[in-house]
Amino acid sequence: MSTVDPFACVGSVRNELIVAIFQKTGAFLSIVGSSLIVSDVAKKVRNGKETDPYQRIMVGLSTLDVLVSFFVLFLGTWMVPKETGWLWAVGNTSSCSVQGFFVVFAGYGETCYQAAISLNILLLIVFGWKQETFSKKVEKPMHFLIIAFVLVFAIIPLVYETYNPWCGGCTIIPLWGKCSAKDEGEFCIVRGNQKVELVLRLIAGAAILIVLIFCTVVMVWVYLHVRRQEMRNRRYNFGISNNADNHRESRRIRKILFLYTLSLYVSYGPWLFAVFIGGPISESISDTIFPLLGFWNMLVYFLPNCLKYQRDHPGTWLVTAYFQVLRPAPCAWSPSGMCAGQKEELEDAPEMNFAKFNTTNEQPATIPVDSATQNNDLEESVNLKI
Repeated sequence: MSTVDPFACVGSVRNELIVAIFQKTGAFLSIVGSSLIVSDVAKKVRNGKETDPYQRIMVGLSTLDVLVSFFVLFLGTWMVPKETGWLWAVGNTSSCSVQGFFVVFAGYGETCYQAAISLNILLLIVFGWKQETFSKKVEKPMHFLIIAFVLVFAIIPLVYETYNPWCGGCTIIPLWGKCSAKDEGEFCIVRGNQKVELVLRLIAGAAILIVLIFCTVVMVWVYLHVRRQEMRNRRYNFGISNNADNHRESRRIRKILFLYTLSLYVSYGPWLFAVFIGGPISESISDTIFPLLGFWNMLVYFLPNCLKYQRDHPGTWLVTAYFQVLRPAPCAWSPSGMCAGQKEELEDAPEMNFAKFNTTNEQPATIPVDSATQNNDLEESVNLKI
C-alpha cells in the first residue's frame, strides 16, 4: 500500500521501536497534564468559583491536546493500515482518516489556542483591558474562529481522501502506488489529491510560523512594557499604592507568558526542523519531544500555585510542591507515610487569575511625584521659612 520504506523516516527497526516507546510515553504524560488542567477548571465551576478567559482558553487548548495526544501520538501506528509494514500497524483506511482528521483539527487547533493565550495577556497587561472587556468583546468570537478554521481545514482532506499513511502516522499526503496501466516500476496517485496537499501544507506551515512569530512578538512586547513600568516606579515615589503589588504580579505574568512561549518552541521547534531539513535523526527527535506540549503547559499552568505553596511552606522542594498541588488524594500524608487527615484546600495563587491584574489604566492611590522635584520643593520651603 505504501511506497515508503517502513524505516526510512527513523533509520532502522531499532530506532522505530525507541521512537514509538518515547512517543507513547510523552503522549501519556501530555494526556495526564492536559486532563489535570481541564479538571482544575471544572472543579472551580462545580464549586461556584469564577473562571476567567485565561482558564477557559486553557480548557480549549487542553481538550484539543488530549485529542491529538490520544488519537495521533498515543495510538500512533495502531491506527495506520497494517499493509504499510510499520511497527504495530493494525489499522485500515478508515482509522487512518480518523487519525489524520485529529492531526489537523486538534493539532493545529491547540496551536491557535497558544496564540490566544498570548493575545489574552497582551490585551490585559499592555493595553489595560479588564477581564470583563476581553470576555465580552474577544472571547466568544475567538473561540468560534479557532474551531471553525480548524474544522473546515480538517474536513477538506477528508472529502478529497487525502489523509494517508506516512512515516508511521496518517497526515495530509496523497497515496502513491503502482499504476497497472503503466510500465512496471512507475507510480501514480491511487488515493488523494496532490493539489489539496500542496495548498493545505502551505497554509498549515504559514499558520504555525505566524503563531510562533506572534507569540514571540507578544512576549517581547509584554517584557518591554513591564520593564518600562518598573523604570517608572523607580523614578517616581508612589507612596502607599496598589501599583507596586500589581507591577509585581505583572512580572510574574511575564514569566508565565515566557514559559508558555518556550514550551511552544520546545515542542514545535524540532518538528519544524524535521519538516524543512528532514533526516532520521531530526525526525526521531521531533517524534520524541513533540508529544510533551500538554505536559509542559501543565507545569506552567500550575507553577504559580506551586510557588505559593513553597512560600507558605518554606523549605519545600518545587517537585514536592507540584505533588502537593496536583495529587488527588483525599488526605494528607504524614512523614511516616500514614494518612494524617484531610488534604488542605489550596487556594489559587493571585497570578492564576491574572486577568484581574493590569496596570495601564489603573490610577495610583497617590499622585506620583518626581523625587528630584520633591527635593527641590523641600529646599524652597526651607529657604522661605528662613
